[in-house]
This record gives sequence, C-alpha cells and structure tokens, in this order.
Amino acid sequence: MTVAQRIRNKTQTVKGRITENLGRVTHNRRLQRQGRADRVSGNLKQAVEKAGDAFKR
Repeated sequence: MTVAQRIRNKTQTVKGRITENLGRVTHNRRLQRQGRADRVSGNLKQAVEKAGDAFKR
C-alpha cells in the first residue's frame, strides 16, 4: 500500500468521524448516516490493503 493511499483512507475515516459527530450534535440523521458510511468505507479500505500486503510477503 502506498503512502498516498494510506493517507487518503485515513483522511476518509477521520472525515467520516467528524461528519457523524456533527450530525449527532445537530440531530441531522442524514449527516450521521453519511459520516458512518465514510468512516466504515475508509476502515474497510485500510483492512483490505493490509490483508493484501500480508499476502505479498
């Protein structure tokens, strides 16, 4: 996994966490769902890349 991909995935996870919390504070369910989707997607991408790296070695 390249450094750029790691940064991109981590940024997506952090952005999702921020959006989800903003949705909680403002009681906006759409923002909560959108943030949760971004967070989970970023975490999933990180896990896939880590698994791929493990099999390359």
